[in-house]
Amino acid sequence: MSKTIMIIDDSGSFRTVVKLALQKAGYDVVEAVDGQDAVGKLDGRKIHCMVCDVNMPRMDGISFVRHAKTMPAYKFTPVIMLTTESQDAKKAEGKAAGARAWITKPFQPSQLVDAVGKLCV
Repeated sequence: MSKTIMIIDDSGSFRTVVKLALQKAGYDVVEAVDGQDAVGKLDGRKIHCMVCDVNMPRMDGISFVRHAKTMPAYKFTPVIMLTTESQDAKKAEGKAAGARAWITKPFQPSQLVDAVGKLCV
């Protein structure tokens, strides 16, 4: 059975790049356009890992991670922040919210697939 990864990013073209890389690696992918959309898709189904942008409209990535970690079904789901943000303060905020990894854009799709493979057990 393949594992399901949720991609949360407000850029459609960026979601497509990530989705194609993950699907090629054998994962199922659920897409969300921002944190609020992602919360609506956390309906109890098993999500093995989340890949989340930081800067998005309606609900930013760090607020989304905080919210997801309050939901019993997703409390232990690993989250990878994939963002242009590289400041240590932002990374610390993400880690405090519950993010397990931080990848800075631009990135190599293989780098993301490796990180997902390590975290999604």
